[in-house]
Amino acid sequence: MDFDEQLRLYFGTSDISAVAPSAREAGIEKMRVDLGLARQAPQRFAIWALLHVLGEAPDLDIAFEDENEREAARNLMDMLDAAADKS
Repeated sequence: MDFDEQLRLYFGTSDISAVAPSAREAGIEKMRVDLGLARQAPQRFAIWALLHVLGEAPDLDIAFEDENEREAARNLMDMLDAAADKS
């Protein structure tokens, strides 16, 4: 599932700026539930990554039991921070 598909799944549109605050809250809540239910690492990571971009991600030790997954999440955060610093 790509980024736009995730946005459409949880928010009904790929334009996050068009999402009403109440729909944003509902989508984030559904993502949190799905994160807790997801058993496949790639699916959990994709949900967590979108939550992170939205500023709503749980702490790494809560989201990921596996240290390799936590390290991948740290790497993503570092890349996003570096990209933000360049803009």
